[in-house]
Amino acid sequence: MPRAPLAVAGLALLALTLCVMGLLRQPVLPGDPATARALEQVVLWHSLLPRAVVALLAGAALGLSGALLQRVLRNPIADPSTLGIASGAQLALTASALLIPALAEWPREVVALMGGVTAVGLLLMLSWKRGLEPITVVLSGMTLSLICAALSSALVLARGEYVLSLFVWGAGSLHQQSWGPALGLAWRFAFGLAAAVLLLRPLSVLTLDDSSARSLGMAVNGARLAIIALAVWLAASVVALVGIIGFVGLAAPAFARLAGARTPRAQLLLAPLLGALLLWLTDGLVQVLGADVLPTGAATGLIGGPLLLWLLPRLKHVQRPQAAAPTGRRLSHPLRGLLFLAGGLALLILAALLIGRSYEGWRLATGALFEALAPFRVPRVVAAAAAGALLGAAGTLMQRLTGNPLAGPEVLGVSAGAGVGLSVVLLLLPAPTVAVMMGGSAAGALVALLGILAFALATGFGPERLLLGGIALGAASLAFISAVLASGDARAFLLLGWMAGTTDRVGSVEAGAAVGLVLLLVPPLLLASRWLDILPLGSTMARALGVPLLASRLLLALAAALMTACAAFIVGPLSLVGLIGPHLARLSGFARGAHQLLAAALIGAGLMVLADWLGRTLAFPYQIPVGLFAALVGGHYLIWLLRRSPGTGA
Repeated sequence: MPRAPLAVAGLALLALTLCVMGLLRQPVLPGDPATARALEQVVLWHSLLPRAVVALLAGAALGLSGALLQRVLRNPIADPSTLGIASGAQLALTASALLIPALAEWPREVVALMGGVTAVGLLLMLSWKRGLEPITVVLSGMTLSLICAALSSALVLARGEYVLSLFVWGAGSLHQQSWGPALGLAWRFAFGLAAAVLLLRPLSVLTLDDSSARSLGMAVNGARLAIIALAVWLAASVVALVGIIGFVGLAAPAFARLAGARTPRAQLLLAPLLGALLLWLTDGLVQVLGADVLPTGAATGLIGGPLLLWLLPRLKHVQRPQAAAPTGRRLSHPLRGLLFLAGGLALLILAALLIGRSYEGWRLATGALFEALAPFRVPRVVAAAAAGALLGAAGTLMQRLTGNPLAGPEVLGVSAGAGVGLSVVLLLLPAPTVAVMMGGSAAGALVALLGILAFALATGFGPERLLLGGIALGAASLAFISAVLASGDARAFLLLGWMAGTTDRVGSVEAGAAVGLVLLLVPPLLLASRWLDILPLGSTMARALGVPLLASRLLLALAAALMTACAAFIVGPLSLVGLIGPHLARLSGFARGAHQLLAAALIGAGLMVLADWLGRTLAFPYQIPVGLFAALVGGHYLIWLLRRSPGTGA
């Protein structure tokens, strides 16, 4: 490891410099000189120094966890963040604090471990038959992370502003008031490092293929599960004490390999050291820049997305997700199919408007009762239908642009980009109008979509890596949103409601704007049906057939961004309807571009109306946000796609 000592020394010097600068920037405490000096000593010994130690220990634990996961899964982009472990642990802690008071007496580490183990158990169940193939593992893990994040946001939102601090804690705050967390992390990391050293031989053997490992007498599944359990425990311990610290477990092993660490022993020694320095460096940077209100975990997330994008070209043995296999099914009469879908949508809208629950049970709203409920039900049902139609149409455009049937505005980070645009508007303007907020969302969505397309073009990514690149962009965008949420004011609460995707506050203005955008954008796209048919064939074929590549892609990307922005403004960034609608349309036999576009819009509208109605009635008198409900269904559907066997197709 000739480069390792120099890299470690450089990081340590930089982190120490920032730490000292952070100490020098501490405000002067009021009072007489003696009292001020005493208070400064208290702050130094019981807050600042414990914070630095926690940063070092948490970074080391996450670095070790990431190194174990990457080694045992043979996946260079695996870590507690990308595999859903951290989000599962946070969801368990949030749910126990808000819904199960009896668990409050349990150690937080045990609760977090339960959530992390559940998440990784689901992950292994989903990807085991695929041989833990890297793309399937990471896509499944990031999908689980999105679902867990949506559930956590919905729980916090349901309990009101007085628990918004729980979300701030979950974003990874390193503020300390005693040495307790530092001491707790110290013995946990020491135990984890000792256990990892004892597992060095299994880690070395598992670098071989499973058959070779078994020939050497290794109980492959048992060893793999033991190593994963250790990594999950380390990550859950950090989440329980300081919240989610994103991507340190991804960065530390990657930098260790760049520094020359190749053997398991070298990586297990260098990755924790680099993880400790990286988190200490980030925390020092947060303090020096005077952004101490920003949780350090959110700051690490901001750099995690670009880091993942940088690591993607180094991901080897990438295979196309099996759901992308073509299908030969085509409807002989697609117009009849579209009429059938339109009739089904009309029936769903009618049922959502008329059928509901009250304290007396199920009720059919007619006459005076319907007139009383119409001002509340009609805008939200219309808005949900319009948002679903926009997402379905936008998903079709993105799948046709990328040639990837697993692409969608949510999966490729475009919805999260819309959230960044909305966040910027809320931060810069004291009282933005609905039109301005929608404009900000559209700008953020367009920048995200153009960025991921430009990145794919520049790096020559295939469809699979484009999908992971979009997830990386979405992770960075959600980290930015988390940083805004950390402010804790009314605007942050509005943003939190947007993340959950609630329609109970949608008014006629939002609903009218969504319907207007559907009418403005979707019908003209039928004029581009030839583009939609030819672009999936590739750039060479498209040029040969006379398609203006730059103009067609830019116009379709702009339309997709506008539709995504308006839809995400209403139902949040995590619904996954933009993935499900086009895929169900293709499975139903709508093969031509224009037919798939209209079918996906109708299916997306129906799915969102159904999700809104179920969210309104299933847990009455409580409401499940429509974006969350759709994300729960959509996440399972995406995971099912990833598990499909070869030849079943899409």
